[in-house]
Amino acid sequence: MSTSASATILVTGGAGYIGSHAVLALDAAGYRVIVIDNLSTGFRWAVPAHIEFHQGDIADRGLIDTIMTRNTIGAVMHFAGSIIVPESVADPLKYYRNNTANSRDLIEAAVAHNIGCFVFSSTAAVYGEPDVVPIDESTPPHPINPYGASKLMTEWMLRDTASAHPFRYVALRYFNVAGADPAGRAGQSTAGATHLLKIASEVIAGRREGIAVFGTDYPTSDGTAVRDYIHVSDLAEAHVRALDYLLAGGAPLVANCGYGIGFSVTEVLDAVEEVAGASVNRRLADRRPGDPPALVADSRLVRERLGWTPRHADLRQIIEHAIAWEEVLAAKAA
Repeated sequence: MSTSASATILVTGGAGYIGSHAVLALDAAGYRVIVIDNLSTGFRWAVPAHIEFHQGDIADRGLIDTIMTRNTIGAVMHFAGSIIVPESVADPLKYYRNNTANSRDLIEAAVAHNIGCFVFSSTAAVYGEPDVVPIDESTPPHPINPYGASKLMTEWMLRDTASAHPFRYVALRYFNVAGADPAGRAGQSTAGATHLLKIASEVIAGRREGIAVFGTDYPTSDGTAVRDYIHVSDLAEAHVRALDYLLAGGAPLVANCGYGIGFSVTEVLDAVEEVAGASVNRRLADRRPGDPPALVADSRLVRERLGWTPRHADLRQIIEHAIAWEEVLAAKAA
């Protein structure tokens, strides 16, 4: 249990994929958790029954003020937002509203209510197409899609707010999040999800007919895009470590969250077929707009500064947990 576990943590987007895993990790660490989620992509059942839950949008300042006034909030952990790269290219203003404007208002509310600690769900998409891989935090950000730009703008707002107010933050730049809670309590559940492993797992479960491989002409070993896949439960633990760090007085920090190991789309799908003993029925397609060739983390900073040690850094285990979660979802739907 954390030494600061008496603190109350407001988790935005806590009924979504990553947020629900963070709620489980915070609860296990002894924190009191309050969740707000508009359930546009999240699920009420993903939040344990004993956790205080508010269905609403973070853009509803009245609701945010009410929650912050009625509770002594020790920190905000902010997951709410939109995350689909191709959609951000097609509808950029949605992303600048949901990810940037709404985050600005949430930060303002935190400052107004004297909440001085903030953990932010950022993304490796802020780096764009970096010249050097693995990527460390000194790499200049240069997003190539509105999703990455919308998250980078929020990082800038956090930085500037920390310079002007008694306010500290950790922004965790995620690489490719995958897998599900090993105990089967939570997982990626949104219909029409675009994550590679989620789609592949749905094919194995018979919920999709096949999977598209977007781009086979990238400058990589086999021509398909390379990504660093991080287990969602390890990522959730990184958030708890970030929170502990801030509550202990830690300075503002931006840190990558990944394993430092890159797998191509072809390698991942080969591994899925090996684990499942079945085909994912691949079809080749053109590149998607806004997708860089390779994103692999240098994650030394998060390990050293936050004392984060991954427990699930094994692609096969990530795949096994993702496939097992599809069985849980099937049982829920039955």
